[in-house]
Amino acid sequence: MAFKRRARRMRLGLGRYRVGPMWLWKALLVFVAIAFAGQLLGVIFNKSLQQDRSRSLFSSDGQGPSLGSCRPHSHVMFLKTHKTASSTVLNMLYRYGEERDLCFALPLGYQFGYPLPFNAHRVKGYRGPHVAAFSIMGNHMRFNKPEVEKVMPVDTFYFSIMRDPVALAESSYAYYKAVAPAFKKAKGLGEFADNPRKYYDPRLRNNHYARNLLWFDFGLDHNANFSTTLARRGEAAVRRAFKLILVSEHFDQSMVLLRHALCWPLDAIVSFSLNARQQKPSGGSSWVGKAAAAQPPALALTDDQRLKLREWNALDWHLYQAFNRSFWNEVDRFGRTRMDQEVALLRTRRDVLARACLRDGGRPVEASRIRDKTIRPFQSGLVKILGYELQPGLDNATHQSCLRMIRPEIQYKDLLDARQFPRAAPQAAQAQAPAIPAGGDYVRKDPSSQLRTGELGVGEGGGVG
Repeated sequence: MAFKRRARRMRLGLGRYRVGPMWLWKALLVFVAIAFAGQLLGVIFNKSLQQDRSRSLFSSDGQGPSLGSCRPHSHVMFLKTHKTASSTVLNMLYRYGEERDLCFALPLGYQFGYPLPFNAHRVKGYRGPHVAAFSIMGNHMRFNKPEVEKVMPVDTFYFSIMRDPVALAESSYAYYKAVAPAFKKAKGLGEFADNPRKYYDPRLRNNHYARNLLWFDFGLDHNANFSTTLARRGEAAVRRAFKLILVSEHFDQSMVLLRHALCWPLDAIVSFSLNARQQKPSGGSSWVGKAAAAQPPALALTDDQRLKLREWNALDWHLYQAFNRSFWNEVDRFGRTRMDQEVALLRTRRDVLARACLRDGGRPVEASRIRDKTIRPFQSGLVKILGYELQPGLDNATHQSCLRMIRPEIQYKDLLDARQFPRAAPQAAQAQAPAIPAGGDYVRKDPSSQLRTGELGVGEGGGVG
């Protein structure tokens, strides 16, 4: 009897021994399952949070003030004039078109046969008037509207940008000194301004960079002798061809007018200044934008030399004054108070995106310091061209959106070309090194020949094309 009681206690003890670990394992499994689920939910939540941040960064405040019931323009032609902040404008067009999968009218190389007048056959994929549906055109060309109209739809919005000829001459001298004979011969821009005819020969290739460059880019005869009648004819031709002319010195106000003209969201016209120039004052290195850069000695000018440059570029000076007046008339129609409010909003938005996207507080850096070699800006001339670095740790969507805003022009064009023509064999023009955009194959071999009205696609009255 005693033996049976001991055996029964042993069985109960063994039972308790077996049950204990079973509950322990169950509790452990429940704990592991809860931890795994929490980790999984955390990953999902973090991804969702990153996506929400990306969407909120580029969507919530990116629309800007109401544009009313207008419809966005998707057919746009931008005449990219030289040294006028036009690379920044082109970046906006590239971004807008890429994000909406629009078709670009791209050059075979990097320019549309410049400095020859534009010809439709310079467009990659062109097969005849209006055969292919192109939406955006914006690379360098010498304007020739009849040929442009063969490429772009009838409802295309045409616009361009101008700059004070003195500031433009400073930038042109700094950038094209190595390729423009008139600049190459002069020790400095001031020396050139004192006696431009001593250095300028209209027969030499690339000397168009040294005189009335705006007039030339608009397809007009830049070597014509100035007269009020000729200047007004050229002005009228530009007004007929373009719906809006922006002003480089008032870039933010220009962007507000452009946004409302195109009916685009705010983020489409928010930009970081591309091709900013470096300055090195006595106190150390610094940077500023193109329009405000302190000039090296070779670019220094006296007030008298500035007046002489305006006289030398008299046709450009007339254009700039006329369209600067028109620009401020547009601002008055828009409303000065309303303009101030929207400019403030634009600048605030730019600061927000700069802090989110860029290292060094959004300040440009030397190209050699940019770790990603694929976004280093092309270098040319007397001054260093600066670029940007992205913030580390950006989620993919934010990284791509920020990258679009700082991608240099040459690299962006190559990217769009590869996406639009994925099976196309490399073009001979594209195989060239993207050197100074000094132009195409135009060389005047006969030294006695002179530029004549109508010779380069300009009508007798100074008309475009």
